[in-house]
Amino acid sequence: MTETEQIIVGLISSAGQSKSLAFEALKKVKTGEYDEARKILEQAKEADLQAHTVQTKLIQAEMSGSGNKPEVGLLMVHAQDHYMTSQLARDLIEELINVFEAKEGK
Repeated sequence: MTETEQIIVGLISSAGQSKSLAFEALKKVKTGEYDEARKILEQAKEADLQAHTVQTKLIQAEMSGSGNKPEVGLLMVHAQDHYMTSQLARDLIEELINVFEAKEGK
C-alpha cells in the first residue's frame, strides 16, 4: 500500500468513526439522554475534523502542481463518499436531537 493510499484509508477510518458515533448519539436520544447524546456528538465532530484535515491535505497536494498529486481512483472516491455521508449523518442527527429535545420541552 502506498503512502497516499494509507492516508486515504485514514480518511475512511475517521469518517466511519464519526458516522458510528453520530448513530450512537441517536441511540441516546431514544432513552432521553440528551446531554450524553451531545457529548457523543462532539466526539463525532472531532473524528470528522480529523477526516477534514486529511481531505484538505489531499486537496492541497492535488493543487500544488508538484509530482505528489494523488491519484483519483476508486479508493479516493470511496473515501469521499464516506466523508460526505458521515457529515450528513452527523448534521441530521444533531438536528434530530434538537427536535426531540424541544418536543419534550427541555
